[in-house]
Formats: sequence, structure tokens, C-alpha cells
Amino acid sequence: MALSDLLYPDNPRRKQELIHLHQELLDSMSANFHATNELVGVLNKHLGCTITPIEMRESSTVKENCDIIIQVMSEIQHQVQKIDSDMKEKLEPVLYQKLYDIKEPELEKIAIAQRVFSIILGEATSTAAMVALKLLGSNFLTLTVSTLIGLLAQIGASVLGGVSITIIGLGLEMILHAILGAVERSQLLTAVRSYEKHLAEFKAASEKYQRAIHEVTSLVRQQVQ
Repeated sequence: MALSDLLYPDNPRRKQELIHLHQELLDSMSANFHATNELVGVLNKHLGCTITPIEMRESSTVKENCDIIIQVMSEIQHQVQKIDSDMKEKLEPVLYQKLYDIKEPELEKIAIAQRVFSIILGEATSTAAMVALKLLGSNFLTLTVSTLIGLLAQIGASVLGGVSITIIGLGLEMILHAILGAVERSQLLTAVRSYEKHLAEFKAASEKYQRAIHEVTSLVRQQVQ
């Protein structure tokens, strides 16, 4: 009897669910890699950052790819925190508070931020100031990225974290053989259900992350036009 038959004796259609789950994960991860690189490009070009773009490694495991994107997300967090620190250090307290005051006119905030970036970078465009304000003034740093980093860590530590992403093309039996060493057969279905929960949360967080980046990149495109 096939391993999948032992796991899903009552519903043959569930034999493909693990493959579908894995493919959904890879699709979300791929979109996150692309969105992250878009943001990296904006930060490097307009805010003087030197973050290295990332590439999804098809020969690596799910966990290894999670670690790649976690690392660059953490670097983005660091850079945004540095921008905030620079603003706080180089501005008078009243001006710094204006950056976060929703009642303050946007143009005034941009002028304040641009003044700081002119000191840091030697010169700065209004686009740089607008990008900085967008990142600092939204929940991008405090919620979106932090949530996604936590979920990526959970996915990486899950039962499928050690599976190579290329194994998806080899069929369900190969995936099951790859992960049976990690848990007892009787525990596998429970692990897969847990994986389903993590994936649902991950997809939702990924969509928020991608939307947040799209807002920033759209802002830049509008300024260029």
C-alpha cells in the first residue's frame, strides 16, 4: 500500500492536498521575493541603502529559502529604524513630532524629511523624502514585516521545512518519503493540518506585505512620471 493511502484512506482526493499546499507556499514565497526586491531597489536608489537583492533558490529547502527572505527583511527593518534615528537626531523635537502628526500637511512633512536626507546623502529628492515618510508613517515596519518574519520562521520550522522546493515535481510519494524521517507516520496528518493553518496565515500576511510594498513603489512611479 502506498504511503499516501495510509494517510488518506477515506478520501483519495486528499492525496493531492499536500502537493497543492506546497505549491501554494512556493507561489507566495516567490511573490514575496519579487516584492522584496522591488522595495530593495527603491531603498537603494532613493535612500542610499546598499541592500543586496535576493533570489529564490530552487535547489534549497523551504527553510533555507525562508531564512534568505527573513535576513533581507530584517535588514530592511534595520534600515527603516536607522532612517527614523537619523530623523530624530538631526531634527528639533518639534519638527520630528510633525513627521508623525497626521494633522500636519503632507508637503510640510516632505520638506522636513528632505532637509534631513540632504544632510545625510549630500542631496535628496522629494521622492526620497516621500518614500521615507511612507515607510515610517505606516504599519509596514511594526506589523507587516514583523508578522511575516514570524510566520516564515514557523514555516521553516514546520514538518515541510526540510523539503527541497524542487521535490514538488516528483510527486506526493517522494514528498512523504522526504518528511517521514522527521515525524512518526501517525503524527504526519496532524503535522499537515498544522501546516495548513500556518500557510493560511502566511498567505494573508504575504498579501498585506505585497500591498504595502506596492503602495511605496506606486508612489515612486507617480513621482517619476
